[in-house]
Amino acid sequence: MALWQYLLLFGSVLLGGGLAQLLRGAEDEARWRSYLPLLLSFSGAYLLGIAAMELMPSVFADAKLHSGVWLLAGFFVQLLLESLSQGVEHGHIHAHKRESYRYAITVMIGLGIHALLEGLPLGTAGGEALAGHEGHSHGHFDGNHLLWGIVLHKLPAAFALGLLLRYSGYSKVFTWACLLVFALLSPIGAMLGEVVSIDPLWRNRVMALVVGSFLHISTTILFEADDGREHGVSPKKIAVVVLGMAVAYFTAH
Repeated sequence: MALWQYLLLFGSVLLGGGLAQLLRGAEDEARWRSYLPLLLSFSGAYLLGIAAMELMPSVFADAKLHSGVWLLAGFFVQLLLESLSQGVEHGHIHAHKRESYRYAITVMIGLGIHALLEGLPLGTAGGEALAGHEGHSHGHFDGNHLLWGIVLHKLPAAFALGLLLRYSGYSKVFTWACLLVFALLSPIGAMLGEVVSIDPLWRNRVMALVVGSFLHISTTILFEADDGREHGVSPKKIAVVVLGMAVAYFTAH
């Protein structure tokens, strides 16, 4: 990966989390929180789009690898991680006033493991794909699409994390320390993917795990109740979802 790609991964978290710290007053917070579901819907639709049109064809290019088992494992692992992260990665903000540091650390463990795992395939994708060259041959994908998918996912997730830490009453030093750790983990995962020699079999398995995780996150975002309704989706959300999938389609072709 190039330096700008590492900086993009790192900066997206600081941007989203930092914005949550800059809000002033209940009215300002309410306005920005109203944008969060739409931004999450766009990122979820984009993740689902690149997963279906680019990542899954790559993962299932060789039927002998039994990639479906690893994809389901990734889905299940994300289900377990959300019991720790409290669903922050898809916009849930469950603030606990006067909560001990154990609560924040538990949330960070869930988010951190996911961030580390999603960074791994960026490093194993190969320099040619991540440099922007065409990589659509058998078993390959354009790592830039995965990179942008992760960035679009991290911005609202970091914003939600920043609000959660702020509402829970933690100090600014502790809040920024958590955001800094969260910002570093995906780049560290990408570095590990580049440094550690992973054979093609395990590269495929890692990618399948991440795709399963993305499927869980994106479908959870898209299927959750909209505007307080249990079985309804607003026209605005539908438009944002269509836009996200359209962007995924045109960038993947």
